[in-house]
Amino acid sequence: MSDIEKVKQLRKSTGAGFKDCNAALKESNGDLDKAAEILRVKGIAKASKKMSRSATEGVVVTSGDEKKMSLIEVNCETDFVAKNDNFIEFVKELSELNNHHSSNVEDLKKSKMKNNKTVDENLVALIAKIGEKITIGRVKTLADENARNFVYQHSVIKDNVSKLIVIVSLNTTEKSDKINLFGKQLSMHIAASNPLALNADQIDQEIINKEVNLIQEELKTSGKPEDIVKKISLGKINKFKDENSLMSQDWVMDPKIKVKDVVKSLEISNLQVKNFIRLKIGE
Repeated sequence: MSDIEKVKQLRKSTGAGFKDCNAALKESNGDLDKAAEILRVKGIAKASKKMSRSATEGVVVTSGDEKKMSLIEVNCETDFVAKNDNFIEFVKELSELNNHHSSNVEDLKKSKMKNNKTVDENLVALIAKIGEKITIGRVKTLADENARNFVYQHSVIKDNVSKLIVIVSLNTTEKSDKINLFGKQLSMHIAASNPLALNADQIDQEIINKEVNLIQEELKTSGKPEDIVKKISLGKINKFKDENSLMSQDWVMDPKIKVKDVVKSLEISNLQVKNFIRLKIGE
């Protein structure tokens, strides 16, 4: 086999660039297996160096069906890489594996991809090839045999790969145009309104505490009596809860009514908004 043919074969098997393959073959005296191992070690070294950088761009990918659906966030350094064909191919396969493993990241990283290498190994190889820090970010799965999942994608890059994705789970067995339209519209509402929780009592207490502190700081210099300040503070925090709880938010399609009122108006037996996920790159 000629040197050029060896370089071609090494490039095909490792995905490394021409110069790196040529250098590895020289270092290994033409031994393809040794050259591949040299590239693998160098790839890990390159990946390690890049892990100290910031990766705030990337994509969100969805996989699954109406009974079980998952989201995975994969971060990179630039929007250019987020649209790279090799990156897109990797995240799409990764998303399918993530849904299979129900968003268990440890199991996901150890699982084998189509090339029979682990997710971790493929991630290192991709970092070395593309030259940017790439990390697995947030993951989430919604699974319920008694519910139906609806999905909305915003800023779609390709197929199931986007910048923002919402999954909403509705507790219903009905399959009609009415419920399909509501599922789609509710997903769009969540994308636009970004609720913190389904109901007020589910908002993280730490978030509530921070908001209370901000309100108290704001009212410190108001000069109002303490009992009035307490009433204003309570009113403001209740408003904050209402505006950030999905069921009490103003309906995006008609702000005169609340989301909970829309659910009632559908008159579908046992219909319940069970859960939702909203993932957006950069948030």
